[in-house]
Parts: sequence; C-alpha cells; structure tokens
Amino acid sequence: MSKQEKTLIMSVLMTPDMANFSGNVHGGSLLKLLDQVAYSCAAKYCRQYVVTANLDQVSFKDKVKVGELVTFYSRINYVGRSSMEVGVKVMAEDLRSHEKRHTTSCYFTMVAVDDNGKPMMIPPLNIESEAEQLLFSAAQERKKMRYEMTEKNKALHVDLTQEKE
Repeated sequence: MSKQEKTLIMSVLMTPDMANFSGNVHGGSLLKLLDQVAYSCAAKYCRQYVVTANLDQVSFKDKVKVGELVTFYSRINYVGRSSMEVGVKVMAEDLRSHEKRHTTSCYFTMVAVDDNGKPMMIPPLNIESEAEQLLFSAAQERKKMRYEMTEKNKALHVDLTQEKE
C-alpha cells in the first residue's frame, strides 16, 4: 500500500488586488485561499472530488501585508466515513527581512463525493506518530463540539427571514 499523502504546502505572494481599504490583505481573500488549500489537501488524500462542509475556529492572529509571501501548511487530522478534517496554519514572510509570522489558523471539514454529488467512503487515516494521534483526538473533540452546537442552535432557531409587521 502506498504511503498516504496527508499534507500539502502552498505559497502565494500577496498582491494589491487582495488588499482591503487599509492596505492589508482582505480576510475574504485569505478565506478563499484557505478553502482552496483545504480542498487540495483533502482531494489529494482521498483522490476524489471533495466539497467544503464546515469551517471551524478561523483565527486571524495577525494582519497580512501586500507583498508578503504567505505559506499555507495543511494536514489531514481526522478521517471519518466520507468526511475529513483539514487543519491549516498560515505563515506570512516579509521577503526583505525574512521575518516570519503565524497569521491564521483554522479547521475545514471536507466531504468526498461521487459523480452524483453523494458522500462516498474514503480510506481510513493511518496514524503513524504520537503527534498524529494528538491531532486525531483533538479533531474528534471538535467534531463532537460541532454536533453539540448544531443541536443547541436547532433548539434556538429563529426565522430571520420573516418581516415584522
């Protein structure tokens, strides 16, 4: 059996078209790139088309400046029947000073789908180290918390689409 491809690294230069009004990279531009990286990592792992099911704990720790090289480090942390969690850590580098900063972290849940868009089974994750076991366990805990929050939100459901009279 071939070694599982659990990680993906991608670097992108931040350009002026990604900037917001303050001259820093817009959070939406980063979110789009994060989703592309998570997709690529998950699709590479399961060798199938995947869709984004959830995005958790997006943490913008520091601003990203136009002209910086941003590197996205992604890893498959957890695999279920058809879903997987992809953790992404973002590092920005000032190309002149070589200073590197951890700017963003998040967790995506991606689901493998067949040609009809239906969830499909994927290979189980081979856990090969203590670090991978810790990532797997933390991902299981996040999955449990997501489920609990979904149930609580269902109980609190308010229809915001209804106009007040």
